[in-house]
Amino acid sequence: QVQLVESGGGLVQPGGSLRLSCAASGTIRVVSAMGWYRQAPGKERELVATFTADGSTRYGDSVKGRFTISRDNAKNTVYLQMNSLRPEDTAVYYCNAYIKAYSSSYYSAYWGQGTQVTVSS
Repeated sequence: QVQLVESGGGLVQPGGSLRLSCAASGTIRVVSAMGWYRQAPGKERELVATFTADGSTRYGDSVKGRFTISRDNAKNTVYLQMNSLRPEDTAVYYCNAYIKAYSSSYYSAYWGQGTQVTVSS
């Protein structure tokens, strides 16, 4: 079994910072793309930032220059450093990864349970 576990969400004032972590665990053979999406109430889930399969990064337009994604391959963990937070960044943030487990010959998409980020004064 493979699990993604997020941490680091919370309440922060506008202009503040938060750092999210997502650790993949279980019977992992290979981790391919891994990153973050978010969903605000009444809106569709959208890309925040991700490492693609070739190792490059992609960011959503609304977070470019404010958020930074990084990773520790040895720990199968990705991080999201969020600076200059705005009220419109309020959402549930989900970790996503494409992982090939030892029991499988193909990649499957996995999602974390989500962590709430609230930006409010």
